[in-house]
Parts: sequence; C-alpha cells; structure tokens
Amino acid sequence: MGCDMRGVDPEFLCKTNLFQGVTPEEATEMLGCLAACQKSYAKGDLIWVEGSPVASVGIILEGGVRVEGADVWGNASVMGSFSAGELFGEAFAALPEEPLLTNVVATTSPTRVLFIDVAHITHSCPRACPYHAQVAENLLASVARKNVLLARRIRDAAPKSIKGKLLAYLSTQSKLAGSHEFDIPFTRQQLADYLGVDRCALCSVIGELEREGKLTASRRHFLLPDVTGR
Repeated sequence: MGCDMRGVDPEFLCKTNLFQGVTPEEATEMLGCLAACQKSYAKGDLIWVEGSPVASVGIILEGGVRVEGADVWGNASVMGSFSAGELFGEAFAALPEEPLLTNVVATTSPTRVLFIDVAHITHSCPRACPYHAQVAENLLASVARKNVLLARRIRDAAPKSIKGKLLAYLSTQSKLAGSHEFDIPFTRQQLADYLGVDRCALCSVIGELEREGKLTASRRHFLLPDVTGR
C-alpha cells in the first residue's frame, strides 16, 4: 500500500534544511526516489518509542514534536522540541543499529511528518539525479549543526552551580550575538529545562544576579555589563 502524499507542498519542503538549494520541481521528482512517506498524528501520539531502531529522518510538515527522556523510575524530562519545517532523528537514522534513547511525541493535533529513508539519501539513486547529492550534503550539514549545538549545551551545563550554568549560557549567547545586549530563544521554563535545573531556583539566581548588578533581565531580553570598560 502506497503512502498518502496529499498535502505535501514542494515549495514548503524547499524551505527546509534538507531540501535547501533544490527547486520545488526537483523536490517533487525526488520524493519517490527517497521513499518518502507522510504520516499524521494526534496530540500525545508516540511517533517513535525509546529502544526502537530508526531508519528515517522526519520533516515536520505541520504541528510539532517533543523529545522526552525517562529514567527507570518513570521520571520524564523534555530533551528538545521541534516545529514545522524542522528535521529530527538524523543522527539515529544514520546509525540504524543504535536504539533510540528517547520517546518522540506529537505535541499538537494534527501533526504531520514526512519520513525519508536515510539510506535512500546516502546512496545514489539509479537515476543519478544531480540534485540528490545536494540533499545528501544538506543531511550531513544538519547532523553537524546539531552536533555543534549539543557541544555548546554540554559546555553551558558543565558548571556545577545554577549560577555557573546560567552565566556560562549567557556568555555564549552574548558572544553569538556579538553584543552585551541580546535576546534568548527560551522562556524561563525552557531555559531551566535546557540547563537541567529547577525553574524556581533559576529565577531566584537571576534575581540575585540582577541585585548584584551582574545582569539586567526582562523576559527573554538580557543585558550584561561591559567588563572591558569600552
């Protein structure tokens, strides 16, 4: 039984990282070569289950997904989230012998995902499409980009104290923005989840640092003092 590909917009696909540099016409032509398959989920549905093998990369066409980890006692934590246009599962799909370490859950109704078999990306198709190599290059870039983000997160969360973790994260964001004044992409709860700390304790530390004059914070906006004196 073939996959239902109705509603898959090639122009939308070409705005995603995986199909960057490919025209809508080329994307449409490639979907068959790549064994693409669209699936729809309701809020709370499990898309992938921890421990299962993964052979495909997912592109979110509509809705969103959440990546959840759980310990042996059943305590769950949010490891990340993705929205329409974003990719997920690249690293595990590239290593199908590695079991998935998390659950992937749909966060809205409906959530539509286009799955593409990574083996069909990494191996040239019989038709030798000139744009096939572009998609393979994009996949590698996506995996590398997320590896950089993971390395950055490990560095930000390395300090033992909440204050140390927060200052390390804000220092990174300041450097990326090239300014002592910048916006972060997280709410307070999301920032607490990212750093692996309690939200109330994090808010307390932010307030303490404000009183000490080490930062000014307003929701997602932060201002750090210029210690260089320039």
